[in-house]
Amino acid sequence: MEFGHNDNNNLPLSKFESMLKTNHVLFFDSEEFENIIHHYLNQGKIALAKKAIKLGLDQHTTSINLRLFKVEVYVFEDKLVKADTLLNELYSLDPMNEEIYIQKANILSKKDEHQQAIDVLKKALELTDDVIDLYSLIGMEYLFLDQFENAKIYFMKCLEEDLEDYSALYNVIYCFEYLSQNEEAISYLNAFLDKNPYCEVAWHQLGKQYYTLKKYEKAMAAYDFAIISDDTFVGAYLERGKVLEELKRYEEAIENYSISLKLDEPTSFALLRIGNCHEKLKNDDLAVQYYYKTVHEDPLLDKGWIAITKYYNSRKNYQKALYYINKAINIDSENVIYWKLYSQINQRLNFYEEAERGFKKTLELGNYELNTWLSRGDLLIKLGEPQAAIYNFEQAQEFYPENAELEYRLAGLYFSLNENDKGTFHLKNGILYNKEYAFIIEELFPEVSKKMLVKKLLKNKSIS
Repeated sequence: MEFGHNDNNNLPLSKFESMLKTNHVLFFDSEEFENIIHHYLNQGKIALAKKAIKLGLDQHTTSINLRLFKVEVYVFEDKLVKADTLLNELYSLDPMNEEIYIQKANILSKKDEHQQAIDVLKKALELTDDVIDLYSLIGMEYLFLDQFENAKIYFMKCLEEDLEDYSALYNVIYCFEYLSQNEEAISYLNAFLDKNPYCEVAWHQLGKQYYTLKKYEKAMAAYDFAIISDDTFVGAYLERGKVLEELKRYEEAIENYSISLKLDEPTSFALLRIGNCHEKLKNDDLAVQYYYKTVHEDPLLDKGWIAITKYYNSRKNYQKALYYINKAINIDSENVIYWKLYSQINQRLNFYEEAERGFKKTLELGNYELNTWLSRGDLLIKLGEPQAAIYNFEQAQEFYPENAELEYRLAGLYFSLNENDKGTFHLKNGILYNKEYAFIIEELFPEVSKKMLVKKLLKNKSIS
């Protein structure tokens, strides 16, 4: 039993809290203590729950249920040895109590002994008629083991017992999706909807499966039914908007996103999508307004800053693009995409030192794309730092061995430093790996391309 705000059920709770303030010990029956403890545990008020357990056991020393609450608190506090010891005592007193098995499974799960937890929970199933919670617990243990087929079976059992167990429904679909079983998920959801035709959650999930398979018209129909089932279902309008975008019906997509904004608090996702739709419709002023609203609503959403930066970037307004990407970096200096955009924009503004710094930061953050190494190295060449460029390209070779673009650059650098043996080595490698990239020498190292040795090597492209 839960205590309500304005009913007689909260009388024991008020009485208990009054007792704590006055230090006058009052009597409660064991069921009242159980409800008080349950309330505090649900509220996360562990200290008060512990006080209630102690006082409860002082008055009802033989109560197994109160001692089970003590086990629950031990588990919560990671005092697993104490929990196990007490559980063993309780098992000897009441071996047919399914709650003892549930708490035992909880302890095993905490120890990452998930298969043993499952075995214990299956024993508990034999002792109770209230199976839904146990099916759900078993399903969760299978998820911990990445046994998605088994997990799916038990969450489906939950739904066989209760069609409105939406938590189980979400878990079933999660399993289907993890296993890439979109068609099977569609079949299951259609069968589920035959039994529960006005379940907006199931229609919504069905639409998502069709969307994944790019069956957009079917996805639209599913979202329509979700909205018919519940015309305040925000998720259905958002997903419907995404489908309409895919169908290039941008004005209708805006309508759906706008409905979601009226039904609930504004979401940065909806604002961003509306901005994107307006940009597709060439409504530039409106697009920018919604991008501004997006970053105002959620400054931590990187997609908002990226959208507004790319908007100005694509219109060659590099100063404004740089302004917004700098603001984004000030909020999150560890975002790789921000630094890549920062580098590209600075490069277009001929701010080579800043661009190089950005690419260096991108690499430091773990973005090892070939283009990042090449862009940074080429900037170092422009900045007159050949040794740093060589070091950059040699680092890149650890990730991209036998890459012609890297070899030609290293060849050009070594020849420019008059280290002809190393230059020859790398140029031969470049020709071996891909002759078509030989233009790199002339493009990046025009003086080197005039050297007789280089001309001779490039002329003889059949080098093995």
